[in-house]
Amino acid sequence: MTVSNELRSGKGHKDENFPVASWIIHPRHRALILAFYNFVRTGDDIADHETLPAQEKLDRLDQLETELLGKGDSQPEAVTLRAALAERSMLPKHAQDLLNAFRLDVTKLRYENWDELIHYCSLSAMPVGRFMLDVHGEDRSTWAASDAICAALQINNHLQDCGKDYRALDRVYVPLDALKAAGASVEMLGGDRSPPALLKCLHSLARRTEILLRDGRSLSGEVRDTRFALEVGVIEAFAERIVKLLEVRDPLAEKVHLSKGQMAVTALSVLASGLYRRATGQTSFPRLSTGA
Repeated sequence: MTVSNELRSGKGHKDENFPVASWIIHPRHRALILAFYNFVRTGDDIADHETLPAQEKLDRLDQLETELLGKGDSQPEAVTLRAALAERSMLPKHAQDLLNAFRLDVTKLRYENWDELIHYCSLSAMPVGRFMLDVHGEDRSTWAASDAICAALQINNHLQDCGKDYRALDRVYVPLDALKAAGASVEMLGGDRSPPALLKCLHSLARRTEILLRDGRSLSGEVRDTRFALEVGVIEAFAERIVKLLEVRDPLAEKVHLSKGQMAVTALSVLASGLYRRATGQTSFPRLSTGA
């Protein structure tokens, strides 16, 4: 039971809201990072498939985990990651956490409150940051700031795709208590434009997500590896710009994304300022303008 092409979304690492194993990262880490990404993308595509029965999704996720742990070789993404991790003497824990998030995607379609959503992020997003920190040999004291950044990135994505997730998968990450407090309903997510109550809810969640980003602002300064610190700075800047857009725009009525040009300009600005600050002994990254 391999993951056939018709189950794949076609989305790759270049389609994400943040760089994945970009040229900024040292070449010695890229093969492992891409192996991790491809494994995770495979699991995500299984969980997000619109017509695959739930039990078959769970069976396929179980098979990915079984082969990641060394039993079988029919899943190339699992076999490749297994070998890459073994080469670096790294455990598969972070990848397993992500598989548990994908299982939740299959079995849990609603989140009651912010705490439940953050718990989901602890499986779906925080392990990605922790994996990257482990790859670079960073101290685990960096995990707290990384967890905040990764949760914010995940919730940004939830808000960007809230309409699509509901219409295609009946999956709602917007906390039910936040909808109720704003006088909104789940069914409003099915429209082509947010009613005022739903827009109020989504904008308030974006503002709450911005607080997570502030909680993680120390990360780029805590990271010792200069190249990785620069990549973290770029990711933080992208997230800050996106959350500012989410605070004022309607994700049901338009795509709330950065253009390739905006991403390039932001990245170059962060790299230039980050290199200067590192060269002059200033490890933290300045806060960029986050206007649209």
